[in-house]
Amino acid sequence: MKRKAFLFSGAAAAAGSLMPVSASAENVKRKPLRFAHLTDMHLKPGKIPEVGVAKALHHVQGLKKPVEFIINGGDAIMDALQADKSKTQAQWEVLKATLKKENSLPVYHTIGNHDVWGWFVKDNKPEADKLYGKVWAVETLEINNRYYSFTKGAWQFIVLDSTQLNPAGGYIARLDEEQLEWLQQELMAVPADKFICIVSHIPLLSICAGLFFDKTETNGDLLVKRNLMHTDFFALKKIFRQYPNIRVCISGHIHLQEEIEYLGIKYYCNGAVSGNWWNGAFQEFEPAYAIMELFDDGESRRTMVKYQAF
Repeated sequence: MKRKAFLFSGAAAAAGSLMPVSASAENVKRKPLRFAHLTDMHLKPGKIPEVGVAKALHHVQGLKKPVEFIINGGDAIMDALQADKSKTQAQWEVLKATLKKENSLPVYHTIGNHDVWGWFVKDNKPEADKLYGKVWAVETLEINNRYYSFTKGAWQFIVLDSTQLNPAGGYIARLDEEQLEWLQQELMAVPADKFICIVSHIPLLSICAGLFFDKTETNGDLLVKRNLMHTDFFALKKIFRQYPNIRVCISGHIHLQEEIEYLGIKYYCNGAVSGNWWNGAFQEFEPAYAIMELFDDGESRRTMVKYQAF
């Protein structure tokens, strides 16, 4: 699929020289595909979030080992779910301005729940507005669709839209039927010699989803709410089992960090650039972003990077 993002000059190109895994290894592993995953920036007009996001972008671009591109993991703006049109416009404008001024790398965007406009507006509900829902995010982020795919080297990236309006109230983490059908067709089309990295805003699988509230239920149960982890995980697991080249899933949303390996797939939840929504650390996790390294043999490595946000 054609790259859609804010593209600017100065993108770092990944070197293609062969590097030995070890002196005695029979096989060689190429230099990894390196990219930065910046999720939950929650940008809005104001000194703290604007300076914080700029610092994060500068930190990424100043790495000694450069990255090839950035994936925005969603919730790029503070909140459009409950905001009126003027406040939402101001948030998107500051995001566009910040990316233009502070960033020179290609950016691939994921839609987060807080990037959706108008679902929870109580008065003067904007359903009739052409920008209602995810349309505004799709147009501003310049992506062809709310879900899409792209290829980098030995890896196929599939970017999903995790957030669906729940008729019973709020939103729910799952794929809609149209998107699920598209995903199955997309997976079938990926060549067998390509590995797959799936990107979602809300985790497909997560233990931290049960730790988000930092407590147990009165009966001792951990609560995993329908908006903190994909409710369709078991259905997705059955699909994933048909494709052993699915090796990595990355997400954000819950502002916590974890790494899980389950049935041959690494599930990485990569915290939040904004930490506790620009109020320091969320639980034990300071504002941070992830450096992802994907290898030609399907292996992966994640490094969480703290930066001076304040």
